[in-house]
Amino acid sequence: MSPDPAIELARIRTICLALPAAEERLSHGSPGFFITKGKFFAYFWHNHHHDGITACHVKTSGREEQAMLVEMDPDFYFVPPYLGPSGWIGMRLDQPDTDWDRVADRIATSWELIAPRRLLELGGR
Repeated sequence: MSPDPAIELARIRTICLALPAAEERLSHGSPGFFITKGKFFAYFWHNHHHDGITACHVKTSGREEQAMLVEMDPDFYFVPPYLGPSGWIGMRLDQPDTDWDRVADRIATSWELIAPRRLLELGGR
């Protein structure tokens, strides 16, 4: 768990809000990022239900990709509670060597999975 989650949240906020039509609002007490008038593509959770983890949750293409990511790097990726059964993946942000380029890429991929065609046709990210 990060001792100061404001640092990680600021980075996640910068990454998410740089995407076209992205907005932020609280969802179940945690910052969530969504496309205007659309669906959520990322959530920031810190010590959710006292789990001791600081993480960002993003959509994947489905359970198959989710399982592949966890198998590939179980110290970074995990299946989050509540969102996991819908194919979302958690990325741990509380590791000393967090690869922020990888985090940003996964967030952008999640955005692309829910973006309406009009945004994708405008060039997306």
